[in-house]
Amino acid sequence: MGDNFSHCYSRTSEYFLTIIKMIVGSINENRKIESRVAITPENVKKFLDLGFKVLIEKNYAEHIGFDDNMYKTLGAEITEDKKEILANSNFIIQFNLPSEENLNYLNENQNLIGVFNPYSNKEIISSISKKKINVFSLELLPRITRAQSMDILSSQANLAGYKAVVEAFANFKKAIPMMMTAAGTIPAAKILVVGAGVAGLQAIATAKRMGGIVFATDVRMSSKEQVESLGGKFLTVEGAENLETSGGYAKETSDEFKKKQEDLLAETLKKIDIVICTALIPGKKAPVIIKEDMIKNMQPGSVIYDLAAVQGGNTAVTKADEEVDLNGVKIMGEKNILNKLPVSASNLYSKNIFNFVSNLYDKEKKSVNINLDDEIIKETLVK
Repeated sequence: MGDNFSHCYSRTSEYFLTIIKMIVGSINENRKIESRVAITPENVKKFLDLGFKVLIEKNYAEHIGFDDNMYKTLGAEITEDKKEILANSNFIIQFNLPSEENLNYLNENQNLIGVFNPYSNKEIISSISKKKINVFSLELLPRITRAQSMDILSSQANLAGYKAVVEAFANFKKAIPMMMTAAGTIPAAKILVVGAGVAGLQAIATAKRMGGIVFATDVRMSSKEQVESLGGKFLTVEGAENLETSGGYAKETSDEFKKKQEDLLAETLKKIDIVICTALIPGKKAPVIIKEDMIKNMQPGSVIYDLAAVQGGNTAVTKADEEVDLNGVKIMGEKNILNKLPVSASNLYSKNIFNFVSNLYDKEKKSVNINLDDEIIKETLVK
């Protein structure tokens, strides 16, 4: 009886410990730079149904209209103590890396998940990993079918492409669609989208829906069909090749290709009213595609919105979070345009995060399962 009791007690204790340790937590972001949140009310119940306890900091999302009572009603627990969340959660999910002070509260075998820019934050992430804390950076997700529901880059880029067009149009002093009136005809605005990735394609679709004449350019010839399917005209140089990585991103181009591209772009820009720049190379400075002399030859009153500003910009004069005026052309770019769409961006990000955590969680054993044979886990785990 003693042995049976001991065995039963052992298994019960193990089960109990597993249950109380399965906590997903999140603390307030630095709201000076980040308005989005990683856990939205609609995903609280999903975490609870999976067997998690949800722990968030007081006033976590009140700034975007989700008050603490919404979270409490759905079963989340609220605390003012950051240390309690950071020290006790199995999964700490954020947008950005917590501060150095907050990182000190983390313990061995915890899982820190977010968008941590490991290329720029290599040293700090390395120091966290040395403490045997698993750091997952979701911008490193492989481009495979199974990872699509977790793909934070696509979900956020879609919104960014849309919002960039809205911001550019708001700063353009003319109408966008063609308008025919008794007093005469107003021509449609001509829009050029540089880079036809997720953000670029959404920018094309948005500009087209609002009545603009849309052109697009990309070094990846595979994007031509997508651009044209949205009603855009694809601009390319003679003899262009498909400069695309195996992961679907744009590769750096040769000097000869760059010269041909520059000549085409310089002529095109003279007739363009609005430019949306979206060209990025993961882990590297954004390519400078639009030179200063090209901008000087554009029509006064034209607008350039540079989504690549956070990585240096696609124009030679872009300054993040500043408006630059060059010969009457306005160049704009923000480090985080999605601070202007925090609810939509948070809802999508929270769903991506839930799907990622679900993939790390063994439902039968009710425990964390870091399976390095899983391509998703292997690629996102930063060491």
